[in-house]
Amino acid sequence: MVDYTKGEKVLELKNVRQYFSSGWGRRKVVVKAVHNVSFDVYKGEVFGLVGESGCGKTTTGRTIIKLYNITDGDIYFKGQRIASGIRGKKIAIRRAKESILDKKEEYKKFIIDTKSEMSKQDESSNEYIRAQEDMKNAQEDLDKFIEEKRIEIGNIKKDILRSKKDNNPSIEFITKMQMIFQDPIDSLNPRMTVREIISEGLIIRGEKNQEFMTKEVERVLGLVGLLPEHANRYPHEFSGGQRQRIGIARALIVNPELIIADEPISALDVSIQAQVINLLNELREKFELTILFIAHNLSVVKYFCNRIGVMYYGRLVEIAPTEELFEHPLHPYTKSLLSAVPLPDPDYEKHRKRIYYNPSLRKFTPEKPTMVEIVPGHFVYGSPDEIEVYRKELAEKK
Repeated sequence: MVDYTKGEKVLELKNVRQYFSSGWGRRKVVVKAVHNVSFDVYKGEVFGLVGESGCGKTTTGRTIIKLYNITDGDIYFKGQRIASGIRGKKIAIRRAKESILDKKEEYKKFIIDTKSEMSKQDESSNEYIRAQEDMKNAQEDLDKFIEEKRIEIGNIKKDILRSKKDNNPSIEFITKMQMIFQDPIDSLNPRMTVREIISEGLIIRGEKNQEFMTKEVERVLGLVGLLPEHANRYPHEFSGGQRQRIGIARALIVNPELIIADEPISALDVSIQAQVINLLNELREKFELTILFIAHNLSVVKYFCNRIGVMYYGRLVEIAPTEELFEHPLHPYTKSLLSAVPLPDPDYEKHRKRIYYNPSLRKFTPEKPTMVEIVPGHFVYGSPDEIEVYRKELAEKK
């Protein structure tokens, strides 16, 4: 299998967080849909993002394509920052201000407690002078820290504004990054013809030549296995598989480099699923596309993806090459997912044992869990004690 990780890095996520809040005041509830997610996608590869429903896969994809405003972290496309959140930096400023206020209270208490006992000569004592200098240095450090964070926030806002300018050639993520949505019915406007749906990307990009757009629409329809006369029909006149092909054509019309496929086959029949996967595979090889493939069908992911990231409750818990992940799963949740994969073997199915993941049994330690590279390319999320167990387990298997 080709090792794409030695090539160009197309997409990079660094500590991405996507939170949603509802209510107000004491009734305000914050849902951490995506929490501290980091991974890279390399040119030409298919990176699979798997997990149970509600784990944050789709939210991650929508955050990358900027359908949601990122809460915190950074997203880079071909080395250019296209999205960044400032929540963490604002929290850091607030905590720094709180710490200096606590220090000021301690300083005032020290002055009050010692003032009555001190003569004027004592005010020049080493202890008194030291307290004044400590307070002054703490305030200077706070001012410097706040200024650094404000500069970072300002740079983020400048990058975002720069990315929105049409005349900026350094970043074209709108056309170079496209998404295939899960539901082929809801993702197509029922009042628009197929021609209008597919050519919309060209219109947004500024294309006005109708003859050119017609030729491009017919070209991409041929690529996805549809006929030119289909361009004048409406979405309701097609089957589910054909509607998904229209969605793929809409993504291809602007010649993207990265496609985010959000469970593109989950709403289709099994036979149609195979056709769509084979179509995506052909298009990937023909146009050297990079694909972020979001799915919960592990059998499909095993066939289609080069590397896999496993998500649980908004966090990535394991990243590994496909063969490595299926042969040597380490995180208990990954093992639980793989144990649910059915095989067309009656004898195996008769004795197949499901593994159930219970996060409450996890041993919590003072050290925070982190994503650690166990072997080259195989990352697992865990505390130092858990990582040591994973290392021993992997050594015994190999």
